[in-house]
Amino acid sequence: MTTKTDETEEAAEAAEAVEADGDLDALDALDDDALDALDDAAPAPAPAPVASSGVGAGATAVVSAALGLAALTGTWVGKVASERETLIGQIKAQGGTAAQQISEIYGDAWHTTALVNGVFALLALITAVVVLVRPRRPVWVRAVAVAGAVLGGIGLFLSTGMYFDLFLSLPTAP
Repeated sequence: MTTKTDETEEAAEAAEAVEADGDLDALDALDDDALDALDDAAPAPAPAPVASSGVGAGATAVVSAALGLAALTGTWVGKVASERETLIGQIKAQGGTAAQQISEIYGDAWHTTALVNGVFALLALITAVVVLVRPRRPVWVRAVAVAGAVLGGIGLFLSTGMYFDLFLSLPTAP
């Protein structure tokens, strides 16, 4: 009668022979008890780490790129706010000087558009940074987030310059 230890040692030797020589006859020679002992002695494989699909991070990266693009091209919200400021300026500027009319009608609308675009640019930057600071993101997610950060940065630069009249100043009255 063979003991369980003898069967395990015999099975381990057969497994080594298979690994070293590729000799499958060594496993055929083992009886069922020895094979069962080999299975019992083998360490259980470690569970595979659960990889997140990155859907949330990918969606957030795409949103940051879309917000950056919106900051550069303008939005419906910016257009409505600009038209509102134009209307308010027309009401305030009635009977005022030409410089007051230019400032009230055009200047405030220009600055409102710049402010709304700047908010979208800032949101794009913040969203992109949130994606980029999280570890182990797929390459495409990081690439889209970097694009969102770049678009947001350019949008923030342009809207700041637009708000403070660095690129174009309001026309002056004669």
